[in-house]
Amino acid sequence: MTKKLLRVLKGETLDVPPIWMMRQAGRYLPEYRATRAEAGDFLSLCYNSDLAAEVTLQPIRRYGFDAAILFADILLIPQALGADLWFVTGEGPRLSTITTEADFAPLKPADEVHEHLSPIYETLRILTRELPAETTLIGFAGAPWTVATYMIAGRGTKDQGPAHALKAENRALFEALLDRITAATIEYLSKQIEAGAEVVKLFDSWAGSLKGEDFDRYALAPAKTIIAALKARHPGVPVIAFPREAGEKYVGFARATGADALALDNSVDAVWAAEHLQKDSPVQGNLAPGHMVTGGAALVEETRRIVQTFSGGPHIFNLGHGITPDADPENVQLMIDTVRGG
Repeated sequence: MTKKLLRVLKGETLDVPPIWMMRQAGRYLPEYRATRAEAGDFLSLCYNSDLAAEVTLQPIRRYGFDAAILFADILLIPQALGADLWFVTGEGPRLSTITTEADFAPLKPADEVHEHLSPIYETLRILTRELPAETTLIGFAGAPWTVATYMIAGRGTKDQGPAHALKAENRALFEALLDRITAATIEYLSKQIEAGAEVVKLFDSWAGSLKGEDFDRYALAPAKTIIAALKARHPGVPVIAFPREAGEKYVGFARATGADALALDNSVDAVWAAEHLQKDSPVQGNLAPGHMVTGGAALVEETRRIVQTFSGGPHIFNLGHGITPDADPENVQLMIDTVRGG
């Protein structure tokens, strides 16, 4: 029996949509917090294949999700390319910045990232052995624009201002960085598939700050390049694209890039998405993560509404963004029970 998630990604409409959750292995789970403490810090957890596999498996054991997503981070690619990366407790990631040709020059070629990333591939190999037979294994990477915003600013920013500034002031350097990230992402995702990923997802978390032609050039075009290369190397392996907060630019994105499914953030109205997006590809989403904190009748009502709205076509139930650390694990169970039991 083909796995439920893979059936939907082939275009099948199921009576009950498969469910998984972005950041489903995370700090809202006590078992995750215990394993992270054992690892010592976040990056040590990412690079410890046994512990990374363990935290990937924890939400599968607890909830029986239809898919497991590799535990890693989108900023491992910059580190593999030679950028310095560290995490500040309570504040998030910090990187050495790429703002000049002198900063860019020492970066490694795209095909030299694999030695650094070999623990990630080992995590996937462990998961192929340990996951239940019915559970789909998802690999992922950050999309080039989103990864570039961190490499240019050295941290997350509210408006991605430093990346927009470099794009305006030194377009050649900006595009060279995007091209390097694009090539490295193809290598990384291809190796993830070789190691056992059955689906891969491209997270463009900051796509919404690209407008007009810039969106087409720096969100859509790199996604198209990556997906075409992966399809050439691994025919039949589905790719989910997530150009978060793309708004009207979601329309036609799956068709233009070759993505097999489109993940939707929770700013998108489900009725609009069912009409304009679901005809082109399966859709994934898009319950607001805040419901995992507040729970109650509103969670049940909104979950049912989303399931019903997307019931006329292929749909994967998910949140519109990652679950937050303050979420209540009981609310996750309530969501799952609502999707599966009505």
